[in-house]
Amino acid sequence: MRRKRIHGHRRRASALKKAEPRRTIGKGKNFNPVSKDKSATGGAAGGGMTAKGVKEYKSKNPGSKLKTAVTTKPSKLKPESKDAKRRKSFCARSRSWKSERGLAARRRWNC
Repeated sequence: MRRKRIHGHRRRASALKKAEPRRTIGKGKNFNPVSKDKSATGGAAGGGMTAKGVKEYKSKNPGSKLKTAVTTKPSKLKPESKDAKRRKSFCARSRSWKSERGLAARRRWNC
């Protein structure tokens, strides 16, 4: 089978950018490592981006509205506050997450 060339262009390796790895240790650490304690909640649960990681992402992507996790206990949040709504929305979106990192992120958000 021959490859079809569109408009005479070929892909160049340099033109394709690799996605940055999700590091939890070492240089470029932007993600929290997953806690070994499965009963940990809030910030202690791990998972998700660090504040440093969010800051770095925003500097690379101007205009981004990325924020860190809402780790406040639901009982301490006012029901109609912005943070409570963000938490509720995240918990609804992430309901099907089953990986170790996803479950840790859900515990971090107190889902």
